[in-house]
This record gives sequence, structure tokens and C-alpha cells, in this order.
Amino acid sequence: MNVPQEALYIFAGLGMALAIASAVGYVLHRRAASSVVDNLNARIRAWWVMIAISGGVLLAGNEAIITLFGLLSFFAFREFVTQTPVRRADHTALFVSFFLALPAQYLLVGVQWYGLFAIFIPVYAFLTIPILSAVFADAQKFLQRTAETQWGLMICVYCLSHVPALLTLQIPGYQGRSALLVVFLMLIVQASDVLQYIWGKLAGRHKIAPAVSPSKTVEGFLGGIASATLLGAALWQITPFSPLAAGAMALMITLVGFLGGLVMSAIKRDRGIKDWGQLLEGHGGMLDRLDSVCFSAPIFFHVTRYFFAL
Repeated sequence: MNVPQEALYIFAGLGMALAIASAVGYVLHRRAASSVVDNLNARIRAWWVMIAISGGVLLAGNEAIITLFGLLSFFAFREFVTQTPVRRADHTALFVSFFLALPAQYLLVGVQWYGLFAIFIPVYAFLTIPILSAVFADAQKFLQRTAETQWGLMICVYCLSHVPALLTLQIPGYQGRSALLVVFLMLIVQASDVLQYIWGKLAGRHKIAPAVSPSKTVEGFLGGIASATLLGAALWQITPFSPLAAGAMALMITLVGFLGGLVMSAIKRDRGIKDWGQLLEGHGGMLDRLDSVCFSAPIFFHVTRYFFAL
């Protein structure tokens, strides 16, 4: 696969930024070691791993990108299920969800069967899951158990599968560059999260939703969203959008991602947990890193498909 040159420049820039961050983290650790500095350095190390894997997968081609997101869905769904009550009657439904529905969804992305990809989980898996649980005649908390499995499958598999589905879009004058849409989406969402964190630490005063996500502030939200929107507009050349449209897309992505993060935080508070898991050092679980992406990806995909694709 011929990787668009712009993607190489972006990853080179990210590598430089991480190198600077690593140097700053090292100096801070030497001068004033603390739990905050240790957490910062842990996050930076995790980012090195994530960027290296992302760059390698991008070089490997579209099939590797689809496979990667299939694996990410698996780990995210697994984290979600471990935080929900499961009974013996649910085992068949979970087996079908993990080992049939999940790979089938990504296979549909790979063969570019949009008609079935768009409805496979929301219709067929949605109806199949409660049937599989019901045949075992276990009615205790049936609605709650079924809804939690359906919700996990929708968020962690269906929604996240819209990221590699961007590769299937046929956009006039953009042939062979669809991987850049994946780069754009992931970069803006992750940059928004980081920038909200930075703005919140620098100027955060007013809690935006203290009962749901105590660390989020109005100042962090406004600063992060504005900064990520400007970044999106600046990256318009890697997209099929004009500078204004790229900025508008970035604004939409960041707003939906922020609201999705709030939803997932509310679920964590309901479960009495801080993180979905411990897979990523300094970041928590896979779902902690992808919660915003899960909400923004389907919106970005469908808006792009409706307004810009054939």
C-alpha cells in the first residue's frame, strides 16, 4: 500500500512531540519526582507504544487497519462485559457476540457491504441476543442483563467499526487517500482529550459535571474544543474538506466525543469504578482511551458519506 505522504509527516510530527514530552518528563522526574510526574511519564510511554503500533498498521495497509480495530473492539467489549453482572444463561449470547457478531461486523467492513454492515448489529444481533438468553429460562434481571450486552456490542463493536469503515468511502478526487480520514478522526479525538486535560490543569476552575466526571471543567472543555477545532481546520489538506468544513467536522467530532465521554463516565460511576481496566499504563483500559471515538466515529462516517462520498 502506498501511504499518503501527509500521514508520514503527521507521524513524524507526533514522534517529535513525544520526544520533547519525554525529555520534559525526564527532567521533571529528576528535579521533582511525584505521583503526578510519574503518571505523566507513564502516559507518555503508553503514547509511544500506541503511536508506533498505529504507524506500523498504517504502513501495512487497509486490511491491517481493519484487523487492528477488530482487536480494539474485542478488548473494549471485554472490559465492558467484565463490569456487568453475567449469569450462566448469558454465556451463549456472549459467545455469539464475541466470536460471531464481532468478526462478522469487521468482515462486512472488509468486503465493503455497507447495506448489511449498517444494520447487522442494530437489527439482527439486537434481536438474537435476548432470544439466546431467554431460551435458558433465566428471568432474573433479564432486561438489565440483556440490555447491558446489547449496549456493549453497540458501543464497543458497532460504533467503533465505523473508524475502519471510512476506508470504504468513495470520495471524488480523494481516491487512494481514505486512510487519511482515519488519521484525521483519531488525531482530532485524541488531541481534543489531551488538550482538554491540559487546559483543565492550566485554567480549570468550574466543574462541568462533578457528579459524573469530577475532573472535567468548563475551562478545559472550552479550551480543548477550540484548540482541537483549530487543529482540524489546519489539517484540511489531508481531508476532502475545505478549511471551513474541516474545522466544522473537527468541532462536531470533539463535541460528540466529549458527550460520549460523559456517558461512559456515568456508566463507570454507576459501577463504582474509576477506569475500565489497566491495559494501558497511565490511561486505564482500552475503553478509557476509545470512549470518545466510539461516539464520534459513526457521526463522522455518516456525515462524510452523506455530504462528500458518491
